[in-house]
Parts: sequence; structure tokens; C-alpha cells
Amino acid sequence: MKVCGMTDVGRHRRDNQDSYAFRELDGGWALLVVCDGMGGAQAGSVASSVAVEAFTAAVEEALAGGVPEDPALREWTLAAACREANGAVYRLSRERREYEGMGTTLVAALVRSGSACLVHVGDSRAYILENNAIHQVTVDHSFVQMLVERGEITADEARVHPQKNLITRALGVDQQVECDVTRVEPAEGSRLLLCSDGLTNVLEDGAILDLSGREGEPENFCRALVELTLERGAPDNVTVVLAQL
Repeated sequence: MKVCGMTDVGRHRRDNQDSYAFRELDGGWALLVVCDGMGGAQAGSVASSVAVEAFTAAVEEALAGGVPEDPALREWTLAAACREANGAVYRLSRERREYEGMGTTLVAALVRSGSACLVHVGDSRAYILENNAIHQVTVDHSFVQMLVERGEITADEARVHPQKNLITRALGVDQQVECDVTRVEPAEGSRLLLCSDGLTNVLEDGAILDLSGREGEPENFCRALVELTLERGAPDNVTVVLAQL
């Protein structure tokens, strides 16, 4: 398995409020995480970086003895780490006036060939690309997703909706957070892609899949995703993290 990641400030932002990390673990496992901060330039950057650091530290501490074979234990580990990250961001927002109200999305995965456990809060996404198809694994915690689920707008209308950036859940905003945990079984040779909405607000699923088919090397695929987003205007920070299984 190969893992890689890349981030860019985009064409219109002065500061990059996205943060990411990836770790290769024992037993062929890897840990991937992407966070997209909010709350003003400095506060957003702080929220995302604190969340990434707290989340990865909690997972690595919990898995110091090895990744458990029981998938339920892996799910519990990620959910507990998500709560740790929420607490870290929330406490800092209460301690420092300049960080008041800050928060961040989080999408993360503990993955190896044939098995992936994911946790997410907000609208940063996870995709599986396999067999010439792309599948969105996570479901956005967003206002427009809620409208889609109610049948009030279509997915295409959601992409251009004026309130598409309004999320309904975020890390660090409240003392407690509800996270979604998902388990999937990606095939050997597939790709697991985590990304901030700076990518998905610009590139449709078909464009992501097309680039994956053209770029065999994981690093080249990540670079191509960011470069195409920049070519199309990149109004927001854009971050991608990839596991090639």
C-alpha cells in the first residue's frame, strides 16, 4: 500500500485552513486524516491543525500494541479519537478569545487492503475508486445534503446552492460531538481518497474518476487533482490524501 497527500491554499484565500496527516502503521495498516477549519483565518487553521494532531495522537496511543483484528474495536478507536480531537479544539476555543467559535470538519480512515474503517464529521469526504467506478463513502453533514435527503433539491442543485458551505456538524463547536463511523471492504488495487470540500465543490465525481484512470502513480494522481482544481479557479483551500491499496 502507498499513501500520499497534498494541500494548496487555492486561488483566492490568503491562509490555508486545511490540515492533513497520514501514518503507515504495523501490519500493513495506514491512518489518514483530513480536516477543514473554520472560524476566521487564524482560528480555522488552528482548529484543523489541533484536530489532526489530537486525533492522530489518540489513535497511535490506542494502537500502540497493534491494530485489533476485531473491526468493532477499530471503529471504537476512531470514534474515541474523534471525541478527543473535539475536546482539544473545544477547550482551546474556550480558553482563547481569538479562537472563540472555531471548529473543523474531520474525515479519517484506518485502512489496509480489503478493510477500511472511517469516521467523519462535517462535509469533508471519503471516496472509493475501483473497477472504473467512484463511490462516495461518507454522507455530508450539511444543510444542502439535508435538503437532498428530503427530496427538496437534487444533488446537482446542491452543488450550486448558495448555502452549500453550511455544515450541520463540526468538531470543536460544542463540548460533545456526534460522528459517523463507516466500515467498507475495498478491493485490492482500489484507491481510498479523502478530501476537503475545496476539491469536491470544483471537481465532479466524473472528473475525479477520469484523472484516476489517467494517473497510475498515487503521487501523480494527487498532484493532478490539485492542479485541475487550481485550473478551474480553486476558490477555497484544497486537500487530498490517498491510499493506494
